Amino acid sequence: MDRIDDKVSVIRSSAKRLRLSCLTTGAYDVLLEAQRTSPSYDDFLISVLDAEVKCREERQRAMRYKVARLPMAHDLDMYDYSLSNGLNATQLRQLRELHWVEEGFNLMLAGPCGVGKTYIAAGLCADAIECGYKVYFRSMDEILTVLKTKDLTANTRKEYKNLCAGQIIAIDDLMNIAVGREDGNLLFAFINAVYESTSFIITTNRSPVEWAQSLNDEVLATALLDRLLYKCELIQLSGKSYRMKNRKTIFKENNVD
Repeated sequence: MDRIDDKVSVIRSSAKRLRLSCLTTGAYDVLLEAQRTSPSYDDFLISVLDAEVKCREERQRAMRYKVARLPMAHDLDMYDYSLSNGLNATQLRQLRELHWVEEGFNLMLAGPCGVGKTYIAAGLCADAIECGYKVYFRSMDEILTVLKTKDLTANTRKEYKNLCAGQIIAIDDLMNIAVGREDGNLLFAFINAVYESTSFIITTNRSPVEWAQSLNDEVLATALLDRLLYKCELIQLSGKSYRMKNRKTIFKENNVD
């Protein structure tokens, strides 16, 4: 036992220097498994490297989910295809193939509250994360906060840098509230800086023509729309609110006085 402990110590030390975190923590189990199965040298080396690759990929995947900050409901495998909201099963499957990202397209999901805009956007973000894309899901307020404070704190400076490097940025509830001219200019400058290298997913309950009212600046709204709609699939959703239709209650259905 002392001999294997010595070997484990040497392996852990070398693995740590090489930043092989999976092997660093799992060296003992690796050696025990090798003693039990007696693999060939090449099979043993392949298994060790394969385990390290899978460990790193899983860690990177978890980190992508963490920084994306998706809403809890984002699994499109659970999508209710019985909904008549203007997006059919074939169209959703095509969106989930993510060819639009490869081609540098944006998506704009428009429609009233409760028809699935945020859920679909978050689900497509989750699909992209699984495929290795750098994804960020933020509300318009969160984006504006970062833009206004990016030079004030280390955290917002890092967040701004991450957003600029994002391959997909989902902006939830864009233009749902009035935006001052200064904030509108900040938003335009950001989108103008990244729109050629980033695919946006926009959710909004305002039509593009109403954006000028939210910005109180028709010229700025036109310029913003020009960037977002240049290569964009506009998906108009409709129907009744799913949340109101499936509203939860704390009372039992057969409650008796």
